[in-house]
Amino acid sequence: MSTELDTNSSYAMEIRNLTKKFGNFTAVDNISFNVRKGEIFGFLGANGAGKTTAMKILCGLSRPTAGEGTVAGFDINNEQEKIKRHIGYMSQKFSLYPDLTVRENIRLFGGIYGLTDQEIKTKTNNMLQTLEMENVRNKLAGELPLGWKQKLSFSIALIHGPEIIFLDEPTGGVDPETRRRFWEMIYEAAGKGITVFVTTHYMDEAEYCDRVSIMVAGRIEALDSPAALKTRYKATDMDAVFRTIAGKAQRKE
Repeated sequence: MSTELDTNSSYAMEIRNLTKKFGNFTAVDNISFNVRKGEIFGFLGANGAGKTTAMKILCGLSRPTAGEGTVAGFDINNEQEKIKRHIGYMSQKFSLYPDLTVRENIRLFGGIYGLTDQEIKTKTNNMLQTLEMENVRNKLAGELPLGWKQKLSFSIALIHGPEIIFLDEPTGGVDPETRRRFWEMIYEAAGKGITVFVTTHYMDEAEYCDRVSIMVAGRIEALDSPAALKTRYKATDMDAVFRTIAGKAQRKE
């Protein structure tokens, strides 16, 4: 892979030689990758592999120790605030305000993202209709079933029309049917040209991605489509691929 940044507009993200150190500990060790616009990109790794640290840099929340790159066309070293305005983010932990109603949460985040009152009103009505949550618009968000909370969080993360959405283990703890429906929403977003960058512990979900990277001990040890990785490692599923790669892990001191 070339170590020079490409100005190709088909990329939503270009990362070269990204490194993050904490004292003598290297959490992210010289990783490089591209993510295409509209791609569903899986970012996999066991706990401690470095993926959370890397994601914080990509979201403009942390500066790298070394390396360069762009996210939504903005420099990861110098344009963190611009990156934040052009991405959406959703974590596994319910990130909305439980003591506000569904409608109030939508309005609050719409305001944070700089939407006008009219835009918020229109998007609120459209969102509630799409999610079939019109009857619970005045219900406290904290009282919603987990699956509804996750769908609402995902939709609010997209309210400002971001180019990229980061999903940090978004389906943790939900039932298989809810996970399937959530991934239908992901496919719909990607179909509209939104780039999806997702971490997950569910290896069956890795099968839904266009490409996946697998981090081990701070480095990307594999990056390709699920089908290509299964062929390369002579595996029947992504769980077997992950176990083969992660089993070789030996983090350098």
